[in-house]
Amino acid sequence: MAGDRTLMVDGSPVSEGDLTCLALANYGAYTSFRFEQGGVRGLDLHLARLEASALELFGEAVGEARLRELMRSAVEGQGNCWLRVSLFSPEVWPRTPGWTGRPKVMIGVFPPPPPLAEDGLRLQVQTYARELAHLKHTANFGLIRARRLARAAGFDDALFADSDGRISEGSLWNIGFVRGDAVIWPEAPMLTGVTLTLLQGGLEARGMSSRTRPVQLEDLPRFDGAFICNSATPACPVASIDALAFDPAAAPLEALRSIWASQPCQPI
Repeated sequence: MAGDRTLMVDGSPVSEGDLTCLALANYGAYTSFRFEQGGVRGLDLHLARLEASALELFGEAVGEARLRELMRSAVEGQGNCWLRVSLFSPEVWPRTPGWTGRPKVMIGVFPPPPPLAEDGLRLQVQTYARELAHLKHTANFGLIRARRLARAAGFDDALFADSDGRISEGSLWNIGFVRGDAVIWPEAPMLTGVTLTLLQGGLEARGMSSRTRPVQLEDLPRFDGAFICNSATPACPVASIDALAFDPAAAPLEALRSIWASQPCQPI
């Protein structure tokens, strides 16, 4: 059933040894997405992310055919659900980091999560950059800490900038800024999310201006609006960044959500 929560490693129920490794050695990468209508929006991008991460972190790819086989097994009999596909190896520990080989694949199947938010988000700027920011890795301590600090200060979430004030990304999402009819994506070390990539291509296909350039904190007053995006939240307006208020209506939410909905669900 779609409401069940299951964890499988290489197609078998997760073992105590696997869980011990995952609990004690935080080395790996993952991607996550919604399975709906028999497929996944941007599946090709998720698969490419996993293969590139496997090569970089473990020295050997899993293989797209193998990933698809494991995903098909995980969603068999499921309706809409959420998958998290993680790569790890019990051979890699702090004292034995040098192992090279094909990583194990853990797939978690969960009920689809709700969007992070529906209304405008109040964001707190924090000076922070994820380690190896181009990877969707499993080292999430800094992200959780950032969200906790933001919420303790009365905000909804954290927006990251470097020591020079260059904006990159949020705790679990990418951000886009709006000026007139143009969408500007920050250029910085960050994870280029699947949703960002699909929205960017969709905007360009519709003849809407979409470009990437550095965005500094000092640039923020010159924007009309902003929005966040990830696989669970294709578009949500930003109400404020620190003390600077934005008009949530300035974000082209209808177009962004339409672009997301128009993306084909690629069969696994």
